[in-house]
Amino acid sequence: MKTHNNLIVRQKECHLYLITPPNLHLETFRLSLETILAADKAGLIRVLQIRQKNLPSSELQNIALSLKPICNHHNVLLLINDSPAIAHATCCDGVHLGQKDPTCENARSIIGKNRIVGITCHNSIDLAVAASRKGADYVAFGAFFPTQTKKVEFVAKPKILRTWKTLSKIPSVAIGGITPENCHNLVKAGANFLAVVSSVWKHPNSPLTAISAFKKAITEAQIN
Repeated sequence: MKTHNNLIVRQKECHLYLITPPNLHLETFRLSLETILAADKAGLIRVLQIRQKNLPSSELQNIALSLKPICNHHNVLLLINDSPAIAHATCCDGVHLGQKDPTCENARSIIGKNRIVGITCHNSIDLAVAASRKGADYVAFGAFFPTQTKKVEFVAKPKILRTWKTLSKIPSVAIGGITPENCHNLVKAGANFLAVVSSVWKHPNSPLTAISAFKKAITEAQIN
Protein backbone atom coordinates (compact mmCIF):
# COMPACT_ATOMS: atom_id res chain seq x y z
CA MET A 1 0.00 0.00 0.00
CA LYS A 2 1.12 3.54 -0.73
CA THR A 3 -0.63 5.37 2.09
CA HIS A 4 -1.68 2.72 4.61
CA ASN A 5 1.56 1.65 6.26
CA ASN A 6 -0.35 -0.34 8.87
CA LEU A 7 -1.15 -2.91 6.20
CA ILE A 8 2.50 -3.40 5.31
CA VAL A 9 3.90 -6.24 7.38
CA ARG A 10 7.20 -8.04 7.51
CA GLN A 11 7.26 -11.69 6.46
CA LYS A 12 7.13 -13.09 10.01
CA GLU A 13 4.70 -10.57 11.50
CA CYS A 14 1.16 -11.49 12.49
CA HIS A 15 -1.44 -9.07 13.77
CA LEU A 16 -5.08 -9.04 14.79
CA TYR A 17 -7.89 -8.00 12.47
CA LEU A 18 -10.92 -7.33 14.65
CA ILE A 19 -14.46 -7.73 13.30
CA THR A 20 -17.41 -6.19 15.08
CA PRO A 21 -19.75 -8.60 16.87
CA PRO A 22 -23.27 -9.30 15.59
CA ASN A 23 -26.04 -7.20 17.18
CA LEU A 24 -23.61 -4.49 18.17
CA HIS A 25 -24.68 -2.05 20.89
CA LEU A 26 -22.77 1.02 19.80
CA GLU A 27 -22.09 2.81 23.09
CA THR A 28 -21.08 -0.36 24.91
CA PHE A 29 -18.90 -1.41 22.00
CA ARG A 30 -17.20 1.99 21.79
CA LEU A 31 -16.14 1.75 25.43
CA SER A 32 -14.82 -1.79 24.99
CA LEU A 33 -12.95 -0.87 21.81
CA GLU A 34 -11.37 2.18 23.41
CA THR A 35 -10.26 0.07 26.39
CA ILE A 36 -8.53 -2.65 24.39
CA LEU A 37 -6.93 -0.27 21.88
CA ALA A 38 -5.59 1.94 24.66
CA ALA A 39 -4.08 -1.14 26.32
CA ASP A 40 -2.58 -2.46 23.08
CA LYS A 41 0.76 -0.69 23.42
CA ALA A 42 2.52 -3.14 21.09
CA GLY A 43 0.16 -2.43 18.20
CA LEU A 44 -1.07 -6.01 17.83
CA ILE A 45 -4.43 -4.78 16.52
CA ARG A 46 -4.11 -3.21 13.08
CA VAL A 47 -7.61 -3.42 11.56
CA LEU A 48 -11.24 -3.15 12.61
CA GLN A 49 -13.93 -4.26 10.17
CA ILE A 50 -17.50 -3.13 10.65
CA ARG A 51 -19.59 -6.16 9.75
CA GLN A 52 -23.23 -5.56 10.55
CA LYS A 53 -25.59 -7.41 8.25
CA ASN A 54 -29.10 -6.17 7.46
CA LEU A 55 -28.73 -2.71 8.96
CA PRO A 56 -29.89 0.31 6.96
CA SER A 57 -27.19 2.46 5.43
CA SER A 58 -27.92 5.32 7.83
CA GLU A 59 -27.16 3.12 10.85
CA LEU A 60 -23.99 1.75 9.30
CA GLN A 61 -22.80 5.26 8.56
CA ASN A 62 -23.52 6.27 12.14
CA ILE A 63 -21.48 3.33 13.44
CA ALA A 64 -18.59 4.15 11.14
CA LEU A 65 -18.56 7.84 12.03
CA SER A 66 -18.69 6.98 15.73
CA LEU A 67 -15.82 4.47 15.61
CA LYS A 68 -13.55 6.29 13.17
CA PRO A 69 -12.09 8.82 15.68
CA ILE A 70 -11.18 5.98 18.05
CA CYS A 71 -9.49 4.00 15.28
CA ASN A 72 -7.68 7.07 13.99
CA HIS A 73 -6.39 7.91 17.46
CA HIS A 74 -4.95 4.43 17.89
CA ASN A 75 -3.65 4.08 14.33
CA VAL A 76 -6.06 1.25 13.48
CA LEU A 77 -7.51 0.91 9.99
CA LEU A 78 -11.31 1.02 9.80
CA LEU A 79 -12.94 -1.02 7.02
CA ILE A 80 -16.57 -1.53 6.03
CA ASN A 81 -17.91 -4.92 5.02
CA ASP A 82 -19.65 -5.16 1.63
CA SER A 83 -20.29 -1.48 0.91
CA PRO A 84 -17.81 0.73 -0.97
CA ALA A 85 -20.42 3.50 -0.97
CA ILE A 86 -20.56 3.66 2.83
CA ALA A 87 -16.78 3.41 3.10
CA HIS A 88 -16.53 6.40 0.77
CA ALA A 89 -19.28 8.40 2.48
CA THR A 90 -17.70 8.00 5.91
CA CYS A 91 -14.05 8.40 4.79
CA CYS A 92 -13.13 4.98 6.14
CA ASP A 93 -9.85 3.37 5.20
CA GLY A 94 -11.41 0.84 2.87
CA VAL A 95 -13.80 -2.01 2.25
CA HIS A 96 -13.89 -5.79 2.57
CA LEU A 97 -15.66 -7.65 -0.23
CA GLY A 98 -16.98 -11.17 -0.58
CA GLN A 99 -17.09 -13.02 -3.87
CA LYS A 100 -20.75 -12.01 -4.35
CA ASP A 101 -20.22 -8.34 -3.44
CA PRO A 102 -19.28 -5.50 -5.81
CA THR A 103 -16.11 -6.20 -7.77
CA CYS A 104 -12.70 -4.86 -6.86
CA GLU A 105 -12.83 -2.63 -9.92
CA ASN A 106 -16.22 -1.25 -8.90
CA ALA A 107 -14.98 -0.60 -5.37
CA ARG A 108 -11.93 1.24 -6.70
CA SER A 109 -14.15 3.46 -8.83
CA ILE A 110 -16.01 4.50 -5.67
CA ILE A 111 -13.36 4.70 -2.95
CA GLY A 112 -10.33 5.54 -5.08
CA LYS A 113 -6.92 3.96 -5.54
CA ASN A 114 -5.42 4.95 -2.19
CA ARG A 115 -7.87 3.12 0.07
CA ILE A 116 -7.89 -0.55 0.94
CA VAL A 117 -9.82 -3.26 -0.85
CA GLY A 118 -9.72 -6.72 0.73
CA ILE A 119 -11.22 -9.79 -0.91
CA THR A 120 -12.57 -13.04 0.54
CA CYS A 121 -10.97 -15.94 -1.33
CA HIS A 122 -12.37 -18.88 0.68
CA ASN A 123 -9.99 -21.83 0.21
CA SER A 124 -8.87 -20.98 -3.32
CA ILE A 125 -5.42 -19.87 -4.46
CA ASP A 126 -6.95 -19.19 -7.89
CA LEU A 127 -9.38 -16.66 -6.38
CA ALA A 128 -6.51 -15.05 -4.48
CA VAL A 129 -4.39 -14.73 -7.61
CA ALA A 130 -7.35 -13.23 -9.47
CA ALA A 131 -7.97 -10.77 -6.61
CA SER A 132 -4.33 -9.69 -6.56
CA ARG A 133 -4.37 -9.11 -10.31
CA LYS A 134 -7.44 -6.92 -9.91
CA GLY A 135 -5.65 -4.79 -7.32
CA ALA A 136 -6.71 -6.24 -3.97
CA ASP A 137 -4.61 -5.05 -1.03
CA TYR A 138 -5.11 -8.26 0.95
CA VAL A 139 -6.75 -11.65 0.53
CA ALA A 140 -8.71 -13.53 3.19
CA PHE A 141 -8.78 -17.31 3.48
CA GLY A 142 -11.11 -19.46 5.57
CA ALA A 143 -12.92 -20.76 7.43
CA PHE A 144 -10.11 -22.56 9.22
CA PHE A 145 -12.27 -23.70 12.15
CA PRO A 146 -15.98 -24.05 12.95
CA THR A 147 -17.58 -20.71 13.71
CA GLN A 148 -20.94 -19.43 14.90
CA THR A 149 -20.51 -16.06 13.23
CA LYS A 150 -21.56 -17.26 9.78
CA LYS A 151 -22.47 -20.45 7.95
CA VAL A 152 -19.31 -22.26 6.88
CA GLU A 153 -19.40 -23.13 3.18
CA PHE A 154 -15.65 -23.38 2.58
CA VAL A 155 -13.00 -24.99 4.79
CA ALA A 156 -9.37 -23.93 4.49
CA LYS A 157 -6.18 -25.58 5.75
CA PRO A 158 -3.01 -23.83 6.95
CA LYS A 159 -1.20 -25.06 3.84
CA ILE A 160 -2.97 -22.40 1.76
CA LEU A 161 -1.28 -19.68 3.82
CA ARG A 162 2.15 -21.22 3.21
CA THR A 163 1.42 -21.52 -0.50
CA TRP A 164 0.26 -17.92 -0.74
CA LYS A 165 3.38 -16.72 1.06
CA THR A 166 5.52 -18.26 -1.68
CA LEU A 167 3.43 -16.66 -4.44
CA SER A 168 2.75 -13.12 -3.31
CA LYS A 169 3.74 -10.31 -0.98
CA ILE A 170 0.09 -9.27 -0.63
CA PRO A 171 -0.92 -9.82 3.02
CA SER A 172 -3.14 -12.76 3.95
CA VAL A 173 -5.93 -12.77 6.51
CA ALA A 174 -6.96 -16.02 8.20
CA ILE A 175 -10.59 -16.16 9.25
CA GLY A 176 -13.07 -18.52 10.88
CA GLY A 177 -13.29 -19.67 14.50
CA ILE A 178 -9.80 -18.52 15.43
CA THR A 179 -8.87 -18.50 19.12
CA PRO A 180 -5.66 -18.12 21.13
CA GLU A 181 -5.73 -21.88 21.61
CA ASN A 182 -5.89 -22.84 17.92
CA CYS A 183 -4.03 -20.04 16.11
CA HIS A 184 -0.53 -21.52 16.44
CA ASN A 185 -0.45 -23.33 13.09
CA LEU A 186 -1.93 -20.35 11.25
CA VAL A 187 0.78 -18.07 12.56
CA LYS A 188 3.46 -20.63 11.72
CA ALA A 189 2.00 -21.01 8.21
CA GLY A 190 2.44 -17.31 7.56
CA ALA A 191 -0.88 -15.57 8.20
CA ASN A 192 -0.27 -11.82 8.36
CA PHE A 193 -3.57 -11.20 10.14
CA LEU A 194 -5.93 -13.26 12.28
CA ALA A 195 -9.53 -12.13 11.87
CA VAL A 196 -11.33 -12.57 15.18
CA VAL A 197 -14.88 -12.03 16.42
CA SER A 198 -16.39 -14.26 19.12
CA SER A 199 -13.08 -15.24 20.68
CA VAL A 200 -12.59 -11.59 21.62
CA TRP A 201 -16.04 -10.10 22.16
CA LYS A 202 -17.51 -13.20 23.87
CA HIS A 203 -14.47 -14.06 25.96
CA PRO A 204 -15.67 -15.30 29.38
CA ASN A 205 -13.51 -12.78 31.21
CA SER A 206 -13.18 -9.76 28.94
CA PRO A 207 -12.08 -8.72 25.43
CA LEU A 208 -8.92 -7.33 27.00
CA THR A 209 -8.07 -10.75 28.42
CA ALA A 210 -8.61 -12.25 24.98
CA ILE A 211 -6.22 -9.77 23.34
CA SER A 212 -3.57 -10.57 25.93
CA ALA A 213 -4.02 -14.28 25.26
CA PHE A 214 -3.68 -13.74 21.52
CA LYS A 215 -0.51 -11.71 22.03
CA LYS A 216 1.03 -14.52 24.06
CA ALA A 217 -0.05 -17.20 21.57
CA ILE A 218 1.25 -15.28 18.54
CA THR A 219 4.58 -14.53 20.22
CA GLU A 220 5.05 -18.18 21.17
CA ALA A 221 4.23 -19.35 17.64
CA GLN A 222 6.72 -16.92 16.15
CA ILE A 223 9.48 -18.03 18.52
CA ASN A 224 8.94 -21.81 18.38
